[in-house]
Amino acid sequence: MAVMGLQDFNRSALTIENKKAWYTGQRASKIPQGLVKIVGEDCLSLDLSYNELTSLSALKEYIHLQELILDNNDLRDLKTLPHMPTLTTLSLNNNKIDDIDMAVDRIKECCPNVIFLSLLGNRGYPDQLTDPISNDEADYNRYRLYVIHILPGSLRFLDSRPVTNIEKRDAQTRGKFLRTVRFSTQTASNIDEELGFDEIDAIMDLNCSPLPKTNRSPLDHKAAFGKCRYRYSGKNSEGNRYILNNDL
Repeated sequence: MAVMGLQDFNRSALTIENKKAWYTGQRASKIPQGLVKIVGEDCLSLDLSYNELTSLSALKEYIHLQELILDNNDLRDLKTLPHMPTLTTLSLNNNKIDDIDMAVDRIKECCPNVIFLSLLGNRGYPDQLTDPISNDEADYNRYRLYVIHILPGSLRFLDSRPVTNIEKRDAQTRGKFLRTVRFSTQTASNIDEELGFDEIDAIMDLNCSPLPKTNRSPLDHKAAFGKCRYRYSGKNSEGNRYILNNDL
C-alpha cells in the first residue's frame, strides 16, 4: 500500500533542494499522498503552482512549512487550509476565489505569522489585473487597507508592494470601514425571490421620471416681456477699441 501511495504523482516532476520542493504544472486536483510522504514534515518551502488544486487538506502534514506558493490553481475558497503557525509566505495569485473577505478571515485564523501575502488575479479581488474595467487603483487601495486591518500585525508585504507605515496607520483608523461590497447577479436574484417584482418596484421606484407628468399648453406660460432699463457702457471692455465715432 505504501508503494501505491508513492505512485500517485509524477516523481520525475518533483524537485527537492535544501528542504524546498517544487511540483508544478502537473494538473493535480489535490496534493498527492506520495508527495506528502517524501517531502512532508521536513519541508520548509513548497511550490504547487500551475496545478488544478481544489483542496489543501494535505498541508496539515507540513508542520514546519514557511513558504507556500499556490499560484494558478482552481481554489475557490480556503476552507480546507489547515492551521499553519510557521507559515510566513503565502501566494494565491490567479485562483478562483470569489469571497475574498472569507479567504482573508481564514488566513488570519490559520496563518497568524504571515509576512508576505499575495491574492492578485482572483475573481473577488478588486485589483485592475483581475478586472480592469470594473476596478481602478482607488478601489484596490481602499480594499488593501481593509486587508491590512484584518490580517495579523506581522504582515509586511501585500501583493506587489510592501506595507508602509502610512498604510498601517490608515488601516488602524479607517480600514474596517473600507470593505468592498459588490452587488452580484446572485444577490439580485435572491431579492427577486424574497420580495417579488411588485415590491421591488415599490422600493426602488422604478417608474420614477424626472419629467413633468403633464404637458403645458402653448398658451399656459409665465413669461413676461419688457424693455431693459440698463445699457452696457462698455467700460473696461477690450471691444471698445473697435467702435468708431460714427457708431456712437
